[in-house]
Amino acid sequence: MSASIARATVRAVSKRTILPTRAALTLMGLKVGVRTRGCNGLTYTLDYTKEKDKSDEEVLQDGVRVFIEKKAQLTLLGTEMDFVETKLSSEFVFNNPNIKGTCGCGESFNI
Repeated sequence: MSASIARATVRAVSKRTILPTRAALTLMGLKVGVRTRGCNGLTYTLDYTKEKDKSDEEVLQDGVRVFIEKKAQLTLLGTEMDFVETKLSSEFVFNNPNIKGTCGCGESFNI
């Protein structure tokens, strides 16, 4: 026969408070906009945000949320946004079929 080396007591618990779980990681939304800047007219802006503004458009694709400022919505129609890493840089690239011209450095554009 084996002897028990530990003893356990069982008690009923009433009205147990369950604490909400916290996420291991908090993600921010990405907001895309355009500003008048550069030698050719417009440039893209990227900012982090926690919530959608009333006039923003929300795009949800593959679990990623992106907010588009009202001023940028028409200029971004049909645009593909990609993140590209090379030996010299890591950046977002906008492949926009609406662009009529860009500056030499590629930072500003016109429609």
